[in-house]
Amino acid sequence: MTTQAGEARAGNAASRTPSPDPDTDPASAAAAATQLSATRGGEKQGLAERAALGLFILVPFTALLVAVPVAWGWGLGWTDVAITVAMYFLTCHGITVGYHRYFTHGAFKANRPMRLAMAVVGSLAVEGPLVRWVADHRKHHRFSDKDGDPHSPWRYGESVPALLKGLWWAHMGWMFDEEQTPQLTYAPDLVRDPAIRRISRLFWLWTLISLLLPPLIGGLVTLSWTGALSAFFWGSLVRVGLLHHVTWSINSICHAVGRRPFRSRDRSGNVWWLAVLSCGESWHNLHHADPTAARHGVLPGQIDSSARLIRWFELAGWVRDVRWPDAQRIAARRAA
Repeated sequence: MTTQAGEARAGNAASRTPSPDPDTDPASAAAAATQLSATRGGEKQGLAERAALGLFILVPFTALLVAVPVAWGWGLGWTDVAITVAMYFLTCHGITVGYHRYFTHGAFKANRPMRLAMAVVGSLAVEGPLVRWVADHRKHHRFSDKDGDPHSPWRYGESVPALLKGLWWAHMGWMFDEEQTPQLTYAPDLVRDPAIRRISRLFWLWTLISLLLPPLIGGLVTLSWTGALSAFFWGSLVRVGLLHHVTWSINSICHAVGRRPFRSRDRSGNVWWLAVLSCGESWHNLHHADPTAARHGVLPGQIDSSARLIRWFELAGWVRDVRWPDAQRIAARRAA
């Protein structure tokens, strides 16, 4: 774990993270931030929270495991496919574009409606409250693959047994740690934004909407309870389970294997076969070499749908000051 001095240095670094335009009165917001939390839990995770977390991991994962035999024996209709794919990539980009590249790293600036929309859509991925997610990820970058990193697969050493244990920890074990990342240390800019704080605290509502929207659409399209149930299985449970494990694979797999064409302070690697499902996040080596870059897949043939979406938002005038990596910037980070 980090020392108090390390946490203080991390807090200073977090406060210098480019703030994606909080639209607040600094004095009153700072005072409110000392009294309010952007999540409903405290800085220590209790037994009830861990039990709820386990349930939200276990149920979608179980659905993911039975998805193939269910599809084989029962069939998978085109309505289910459409709903699942649409919900998957909507919420995946909510995480990659919103939670990650915008709120965590300030890779671009956004107008106020776009800022709030990204906060809500990212929350629909059911990966935790916005401010908690951002605080964890900023701490990960502060200590990447070193003591203090919340989810490094190298936590226990480099032997095969140690790495297997570390991969489990990096993939999902770390989420059950009692100690939580201090929000005001690593995400003060978000805690001090009342609207973002409110959205973050309403994570339970976005979770309900995310889980109930697919069966509502499926039921209305098919005009049947069977269609609603099938859409819930595929568009809610299977979709959430798949997205969870793809996202967690960036923490585990992409810090254990993969190509490293760029210089970084850690063991982040590029894993090509995760690129489409991760919406471009698995080009992880460049991301750690240049964390504020809006594009992660910068080499020929590297698909990065998140960067493409940011470009469309820029053309529409919804975002600005995008930190696109140019050729000189890319070359400067090339490994020798």
